[in-house]
Amino acid sequence: MANSIETVTLFQAACDRQLIEGATSGWMEANAGQVKYSGGREIKIPTLSTDGLGDYDRNSGYPRGKVSLAYQTKTMTQDRGIQFLLDRIDVDESGFIANASAAMSTFQSENVIPEVDAYRYSTLYKYISEAGNSKEYSPAASTILSQVKNDITAIQDICGSAELVIIMPYPVADILDSTDKLQRQINVGTFKQGNIDLEVRTLNGIPILRVPTTRMYTEYTFNSGDGAFGFTKTEAAKRINWIICPRTAPIAVSKTDGVKIFDPETTQGADAWTIEYRKFHDIWVKDKQLAAMRASVEA
Repeated sequence: MANSIETVTLFQAACDRQLIEGATSGWMEANAGQVKYSGGREIKIPTLSTDGLGDYDRNSGYPRGKVSLAYQTKTMTQDRGIQFLLDRIDVDESGFIANASAAMSTFQSENVIPEVDAYRYSTLYKYISEAGNSKEYSPAASTILSQVKNDITAIQDICGSAELVIIMPYPVADILDSTDKLQRQINVGTFKQGNIDLEVRTLNGIPILRVPTTRMYTEYTFNSGDGAFGFTKTEAAKRINWIICPRTAPIAVSKTDGVKIFDPETTQGADAWTIEYRKFHDIWVKDKQLAAMRASVEA
């Protein structure tokens, strides 16, 4: 079974689905819409625009406007990959799919998903910071609620009643939970991500998405695999206290491409099954919504 197309298609679809549903940032992928992707770094994101209102004329009737659908080409900067060998003695052919699926599921949940989350949140922070909408703050139970609500008000003053999302590391969310005044404003709601519904706490109807702290720093090094794998925060990195933004603002795309599977007869240099995995991903922010985003970073 040298690189079976059916098996590869199964793996690629499963990897993409697991990331969307498992990553704390998976909801951002819905904002890309029906992207066009045919492999490699480039994707085409659909953008829809309409004309505004005009005057109705009793003789000629309605002014003729237009609806325009265009595709914007984007290049994903993150091109990551890995090769795994599964020894033939450990995996007979009938059990290969089960063993490979378990290995890839563990790899995705323990390595890929945390890295993609970390890249997305640090990149969002960079966008917000460069726009001048980030501030330093040391979270305290006595002040955190007013700080969060001030950011929410600033955003709503720009975008009105747009659906917002609050993203917080667990320790900061715990400080917010301990605020006495919060209890009258907190509820439990449903947050849809991919094909699953998550039960989350909400602040005045705004979902609070909790993220492991290791994924919410301002800077990371994404290691090349030459001596070190995965990702690590830089020495200059600071913890992000929160990011608040319209749900539709971040556009995230991740694509598993170039999955190759080779049987032990085809693999060179080892008596093993070979799995080669390549992941492209990136995140962008809509220009019109950048002003309606706020971030807080540790002092």
